Amino acid sequence: MLRALSAVAALVPAVTLVGPAAAASAQPDIDIQRAQTHQTIDGFGYSTAFQRATLVHNLSPEKQKEVLDLLLDRREGAAPSILRLGIGSSATNVYDSMLSIQPADPGGPAAPPKYTWDGWDSGQVWFSKEAKRRGVKRFYADAWSAPGYMKTNGTDVSGGSLCGLQGTQCPSGDWREAYARYLVQYAKFYRQEGIRITDLAFLNEPDWTTEYASMRFTPAQAAEFVKVLGPYADQAGVNVVCCESIGWRSSEAYAQAIEADPEARDHLDIMSGHGYASGADFPLPTSKRTWLSEWAPSSVADGWTEAWDSGKATDGIRIAERIHDTLALAGSSGFVYWLGGSRGKTAALIQIDDANDTYRVSSRLYAFAAYSRFIRPNAVRIGVNSTDDGLKVSAYRNADGTEAVEILNTTSATISATVDVKRPKAYLTDSTHSLEPAPGMVSSRGRKATVTLAPRSLTTLVSDQPQHD
Repeated sequence: MLRALSAVAALVPAVTLVGPAAAASAQPDIDIQRAQTHQTIDGFGYSTAFQRATLVHNLSPEKQKEVLDLLLDRREGAAPSILRLGIGSSATNVYDSMLSIQPADPGGPAAPPKYTWDGWDSGQVWFSKEAKRRGVKRFYADAWSAPGYMKTNGTDVSGGSLCGLQGTQCPSGDWREAYARYLVQYAKFYRQEGIRITDLAFLNEPDWTTEYASMRFTPAQAAEFVKVLGPYADQAGVNVVCCESIGWRSSEAYAQAIEADPEARDHLDIMSGHGYASGADFPLPTSKRTWLSEWAPSSVADGWTEAWDSGKATDGIRIAERIHDTLALAGSSGFVYWLGGSRGKTAALIQIDDANDTYRVSSRLYAFAAYSRFIRPNAVRIGVNSTDDGLKVSAYRNADGTEAVEILNTTSATISATVDVKRPKAYLTDSTHSLEPAPGMVSSRGRKATVTLAPRSLTTLVSDQPQHD
């Protein structure tokens, strides 16, 4: 999908540097503060839950390979480092449902479990193996609900609570320990398939009731169950993730409840929240790493869109801004988009029509990839100062010492800026470029580079060698 770079190169002669920016010794407009370090990055990912992996599998071999490359490839695709899997709770395996590993009540919480495993898991086993083959090492499994027989409402949909939690009453008894074992068994099944589940969550949007798989937990109940699950997860070598609240602001209450309980805090590894009711633009009150573990803009009004900057919530530039805010303002270590691929009216990165063996790619994929390709696991966000209020800038030092600087020009003007990065490679993402190499945008002089930032664009600068102050 690479386009000619002449349009980018043409930007450079039109800009004349004046004043301090023209002097090699002047303070750069974008000043990297390398001694100032922030969070360690765990990675970027998306979900394959609710049968979405089967859409990719159903394509013809040629189209399947193309979509897998787009969703997984490190050089040309989305380059995720985290894959979010859905732990099923349903007794059926139809589209938009996920089959449970124990669909029927085994006879009560103390009865010997009757687990079943099909080695397929709604296509997620197959997709996980493809992801692992392409270098993904972090597999994050999340349950939207416990099976219905473990809950107060007797079904895995429409809310309800896990029996045995404080404030619940169930004739069937206390299912907390059985549910904890159930979750860990899911990870064990994946281990026998050659996939190591690294991170495990037991709920999804516990403050939201909906007609699909869902389950309610108060903050106090979430802290309570972390203490139940923690020992089992520790024994299995799996990180515990909580609490997937529907908004980042409402995640504060869950973080506070766990922080206030030393035992729960000890067992928690990652504090998570979603970005629907409120975006991730401030740090959560926790001593743990945080993940924005699910978000996508609503596509209900606009349907499927591919545009970078059309004024819609699903535009690529909007996704880039959300990623920036999540990392730079909320200090999150992980950004997990909702779906990699889906069908129909979707804000997924790719739209898949498996019935007609076709697919379409959105600019959202390239907004995501601009961060995920160049900011790799164990990178550290470093300080950055920018003199232009129209720019949103963040900088990262990878484990190998190389750096990535992400610059969002939110204005409608071309901006010339100096950056204290030596001989960087530039990649441009905007309405006519999809994360394309753009050498004509950058000129280097000594330890600084001058970069021409196109209007309403994302420019990614990548150092070709370790940088030093």
